[in-house]
Amino acid sequence: MVSRVANIVFIGMPGSGKSTVGVLVAKRLGLGFVDTDLLIQQEVGRTLQDIVDKDGYVALRNIEEQVLLGLNVDAQVISTGGSAVYSDAAMKHLKDNGTVVFLDIPLQSVVDRIGDYSLRGISRHPGQSLKELFDERFELYTQYADLTIKGENLNQGQVCEAVIAGLGA
Repeated sequence: MVSRVANIVFIGMPGSGKSTVGVLVAKRLGLGFVDTDLLIQQEVGRTLQDIVDKDGYVALRNIEEQVLLGLNVDAQVISTGGSAVYSDAAMKHLKDNGTVVFLDIPLQSVVDRIGDYSLRGISRHPGQSLKELFDERFELYTQYADLTIKGENLNQGQVCEAVIAGLGA
């Protein structure tokens, strides 16, 4: 049997640094990098925002779940969409061969970093405020995280170092 090299799976709110820090960690550790938002867009040939606008947030979550369940990789840093944690099956699948890292930033940092979130393809109930979404997801991120990195007042390089130290890599 071939030994599998575990993945590092990033979860967190949009703007938390999952993609940016993910690439830095992958480079530092000599791993590949997968951005599941890009996989979703590639799979359906549409942007996340277009899916949400035309088909609704539930459709985006269903597509995301199928893409995550179909992801079978080793030695990769995986940046998930912020809503990946809504699928228990997908999160269990990712945890089967990976360490889940929650990039925890405060709500104000999310607002500062993403600006007009109506353009980000964020999966949320119609009329749901960013604060309500943040609170709802925080519980899920905490539930699935093997490691939580608090990113407030840290730059991307510092978050990368904190992740690597936290993983004992």
